[in-house]
Amino acid sequence: MSKPDIPVNERLIFAMDLPDCDQARQLTEELGDAVSFYKLGLELMMSGGYFELMDWMLARSKKVFADLKFFDIPATVGSAVRQLQDRGATFVTVHGNQSIMEAAAANKGADLKVLAVTVLTSLDRGDLDDLGFDCDVAALVLSRARRALEAGCDGVISSGLEAAVLRQYIDRRLLVVTPGIRPVDNKPEGDQKRVASVPQAFANGADYIVVGRPIRDAADPRAAALAIQKTIASLF
Repeated sequence: MSKPDIPVNERLIFAMDLPDCDQARQLTEELGDAVSFYKLGLELMMSGGYFELMDWMLARSKKVFADLKFFDIPATVGSAVRQLQDRGATFVTVHGNQSIMEAAAANKGADLKVLAVTVLTSLDRGDLDDLGFDCDVAALVLSRARRALEAGCDGVISSGLEAAVLRQYIDRRLLVVTPGIRPVDNKPEGDQKRVASVPQAFANGADYIVVGRPIRDAADPRAAALAIQKTIASLF
């Protein structure tokens, strides 16, 4: 299992994948105390009002994960992370090679944590072949996680399927944040190909899980979130 000092109700991160900030505010209020940690990604960033939404959430004692996957030359990524460090976000994601991760880590400040993307959960073995990676998924995730730790990153984004490998071979200081969660079964859905259930992800060593559609598209999103929180509480 993962670190014991993370508040149980914060281990669920809801992926706020909506087209505009007004809908995001409405859903946040509907979810209430069922969710305390939110992932705000590129769709909301491009809709306008991203930082106003972040400030609104922080004022309501919510935590924010800025999932922006910075990927550019190291100096630009470093500057972008430095601009974000005082905005109140807990996590930010970066993508790319060693120098990009090092630049992000060097500019994160005291409170912002940098998470390096290992292999997107929307990719499978065939996709890696297309990208020119001549190794299996677990080996690539492990290699990228080792490099992230060396670069000074605080954690990684990894499928729950590879979390066990990370816990076996990587220092436990490294946070493991796991998307691609399906609460009921492990069947791939939509653009997610490497998925895991809530118990499987945490048993394999995830610190946090990121859940989107199973909450957002539920008939009762608050009830769906509470059900996941109940499962998490039973594990810890």
